Amino acid sequence: MIVFPWPDAKIPHYTAYYVPQTLKISGRLNESVWRHAPRSPRFVDLVTGEPTIHDTRASVLWDDDFLYVGFWVEEPFLAATMTGRDDPIWQENDVEVFIAGKDAYYEFEINPLGTIYEAFFVWEDSYEKGGFAKAPEFSRLAPGAQPWNGVGYTSHPRGPRIGFFQWDLPGMRCAVATDGNINDPTTRDRGWTAEVAFPWSGLEWLARGDGRAVPPREGDVWRMDFSRFNQIKEAPPARDSGGWAWSAHGVWDSHVPECFPYIHFTREMIPGLEGNRSPGI
Repeated sequence: MIVFPWPDAKIPHYTAYYVPQTLKISGRLNESVWRHAPRSPRFVDLVTGEPTIHDTRASVLWDDDFLYVGFWVEEPFLAATMTGRDDPIWQENDVEVFIAGKDAYYEFEINPLGTIYEAFFVWEDSYEKGGFAKAPEFSRLAPGAQPWNGVGYTSHPRGPRIGFFQWDLPGMRCAVATDGNINDPTTRDRGWTAEVAFPWSGLEWLARGDGRAVPPREGDVWRMDFSRFNQIKEAPPARDSGGWAWSAHGVWDSHVPECFPYIHFTREMIPGLEGNRSPGI
């Protein structure tokens, strides 16, 4: 039996509720649906699973066109400098979403300036049989394509991957809102929020491996990861890795889909909002 770095019994399960209308992506998360959506527990250290010094939480919603993710990030000193598309923003401060299919997974990152980073990964053992090899966007010669074997956990039982580091999810929309002054050390800030809409149509490659529905059917389960990487760390003796996540991985590596939380999709609306036909109310 394959044993992964973090035991499955400790991996969280979450119910993603349905919203009846397309959300306006502002980054502020002030709509009624976001205020009432269940939030994750406070993120823990990615490696140890121990508590973290600042609060970070996430929520997931969906409709027939989009998967929505919201982040609430406590950050007393907002800082970010990278502004170029696909800059390595994990080296500063960001939040991240990974969405896994059977044979591939997608990575999204965003920082307080709204800079985004995207990548797509295909497991080598499914590259040919999963049909990826026939798609020009996943050619081994495509711009940004290169072999990939993880970050800190390079002995994954499934083997290596191919990373497509210039792949963009078509139709993705995102925004951030800050509560403070970025790069001003003379002020103390509250933090920032991020809001992302991932179109189901762009996630079809993730669904092909096991024929899952996009959008999901009632009761379908996807694996998704939610994390935060930052330069703000708790002082020793705390074992703060600087990477915090909804679900710990046990290793310094986000690229372990078997450690991702289980997201259960329901067409029910958020309890208490069943009669609310407008998400903005």
